[in-house]
Amino acid sequence: MASTITHVPNVTNLRTRLARAAGEAEKAGADALLIAPGSDLRYLLGVAGGSFERLTCLVVPSGSRSPLLVVPKLEAPGYQSVPVGELGVELATWEDGQDPFALAAGAAGAAGAGRRVAISDTTPAMHVFGFRDALPGAEQMLAGPIVREMRMRKDAAEVDALREAGAAIDRVHARMGEWLRPGRTEAEVGADIAGAIVAEGHTLAEFVIVGSGPNGASPHHALSDRVIQRGDLVVVDIGGPMPSGYCSDSTRTYAIGDPPAEVAEKYTVLEAAQRAAVDAVRPGGTAQDVDVAARSIITEAGFGERFIHRTGHGIGLDVHEEPYIMTGNELPLDSGMVFSVEPGIYFAGEWGARIEDIVVVTESGVEALNRRPRSLTVLDG
Repeated sequence: MASTITHVPNVTNLRTRLARAAGEAEKAGADALLIAPGSDLRYLLGVAGGSFERLTCLVVPSGSRSPLLVVPKLEAPGYQSVPVGELGVELATWEDGQDPFALAAGAAGAAGAGRRVAISDTTPAMHVFGFRDALPGAEQMLAGPIVREMRMRKDAAEVDALREAGAAIDRVHARMGEWLRPGRTEAEVGADIAGAIVAEGHTLAEFVIVGSGPNGASPHHALSDRVIQRGDLVVVDIGGPMPSGYCSDSTRTYAIGDPPAEVAEKYTVLEAAQRAAVDAVRPGGTAQDVDVAARSIITEAGFGERFIHRTGHGIGLDVHEEPYIMTGNELPLDSGMVFSVEPGIYFAGEWGARIEDIVVVTESGVEALNRRPRSLTVLDG
């Protein structure tokens, strides 16, 4: 069944997005976009829906033809809050035994050789094959590169939603001293954090990483039954969606008791690298510039091989989306782009550390959407 709608962007914004999507499809040489449930659908209609064996699909033809939303009749109530009439979107419901792919194909107008349709990246394979059969001869391409050009640049309302998400996850980090102490397992601490993420305004805790001691050297460790010990460094990476659909993501590293001087010294290198990367964010710079700013400091200190991932990722309706902040990505940064800046250093079998803020490119520079201290936070051990 379709997901409950908790927040719908205003009609003017949605109408603008649909019109632009049609134009972007035309520029890309696609006859239509075929958008399955997920974040792209939420971006264009205000509801993510759900993808099951029955086809739900938004067809956005290139040019001036009206979009069509194809929905199983039993799931149509989940889309009642979508103002289809005001958006100029036609609604077509179907029942078991009917062919929904034929409905979508008719609206796409792309049957025959030489035609092209752009299918959203997360469309289930069984539906991709259904479109192949319904549109014989039409070339299939990914819609992601088309839609991401729109989604990478957030408008003021989207930035406000991400700012709200950042403040909410900051409130969770501010409470870490309530839960993070020796004698508790990572899983116990993680359960408390997950509850707080919801209590502080999120709809759910999408991910909770509590990497203590040697587990902190695994960037995507998640949780385990390891007991937190005095002297541990603990990497806490947490986030999730708000009712708006926009996500938080923030990492801080905590010390359980005063860390050894050698560890503290290495952490200052990471702190300097993260600060330099944030300072490198500006319109006209590139995604690569930000990565290089962090990586060069860590490498010069002798820990280059300990920084084993990209410096950041875009965030919005998905926790990970374009742009990706890494060497080799020469994408120019524009006002409205929002992404993480999260260098880390990892010593396998010993400890790890990471600092992550979400930042937005402004017309004159950068704004960090997370405000918690970035220094190594020492909790009572």
